[in-house]
Amino acid sequence: MLMKATQIRHIVWDWNGTLLDDAAACLAAINRMLAKRGLPTVTMSQYRDVFGFPVKHYYLTLGFDFTRDNWDDVAREYHDFYAITSVTSPLRAGAVELLHRLRDRGMPMSILSASELSLLEQMLTARGIRSLFEHVRGLSDLFATSKTDIGRALLADIGLPANQVLLIGDTLHDHEVAVELGCECLLVAGGHQAEHRLADCPCDVVSDLRAVFG
Repeated sequence: MLMKATQIRHIVWDWNGTLLDDAAACLAAINRMLAKRGLPTVTMSQYRDVFGFPVKHYYLTLGFDFTRDNWDDVAREYHDFYAITSVTSPLRAGAVELLHRLRDRGMPMSILSASELSLLEQMLTARGIRSLFEHVRGLSDLFATSKTDIGRALLADIGLPANQVLLIGDTLHDHEVAVELGCECLLVAGGHQAEHRLADCPCDVVSDLRAVFG
């Protein structure tokens, strides 16, 4: 897939669900919060069918009531649970090999994530891959809103025409961001959204990271 995109001179990776296999950690965190409120918990299939951005809308779909719960408090509660459940989240199968293969080919790479920046830096460092990325961009808060604005700043730092940048992600929002920025886009199934949802996007979708060079 990637080898066909000969104009690509920089790859921008999403983190959660794309390089980091943390869907189970997110599911565990949200189910703790649902159970605490007496709301029905969800399966992985249900989670992938409803998860989306901005995440506040996703919480409403799950039954959260923000006339009773303060949104800021809910976001912090989730962050606290996720910090526990994600400690052992591995990189996705094939991620390390692919990243090193790209680096060895001289392909510069960056990270663009809706995660809070300090947590993002900690997770990359803990998994031994921080040095593989030229730029790491995350949000300044815990609310997981749009990545578009920080994506524009990242593109300015990269200094290439947008159509020479490939954004690889695992959600519809990653495609939306790529369209807004004018980047090429590739989506990887098996992350935070069901493959049938990704199939609605007019871009290539691969089954896993090992198919990126397919």
